[in-house]
Amino acid sequence: MSSLITDDEISDESEIVWLEDIDDLDYVRQSLDRLPSRRGKPAYHRDGRMVGYALLGAAAKPSRSSGTFRRRVFWLLPHDRDSEPAGLYAKGAPAEAVDPRTLAARIRGYKTERSEGGPPSTAMRELGITLPL
Repeated sequence: MSSLITDDEISDESEIVWLEDIDDLDYVRQSLDRLPSRRGKPAYHRDGRMVGYALLGAAAKPSRSSGTFRRRVFWLLPHDRDSEPAGLYAKGAPAEAVDPRTLAARIRGYKTERSEGGPPSTAMRELGITLPL
């Protein structure tokens, strides 16, 4: 499991909205951003591109100090594997990356062999297990 985001921090999620076909992505980066609303497409202020985001349910409470909501945003940088297959992340993945097929509302997601740039292990192939799990 991704240790960067806790179950409590995503407990108010109601839906994940994908802006791209996640079947074509080995991994996505995820972060918790402070946003002005529970719903709607957030503004994006990083290099690269946003590929998805979480919507929060009506019970989600804003921060007392800032009035903002913590929502997950999923993104990729220009040097990530989808754009540069032989680049920096040809094998392995950044710390905040998870396999997008393991993500859902209120589910943190996790890294798989595929997201790490490798094929399924020999044991998995022998058992007939395919990725994602």
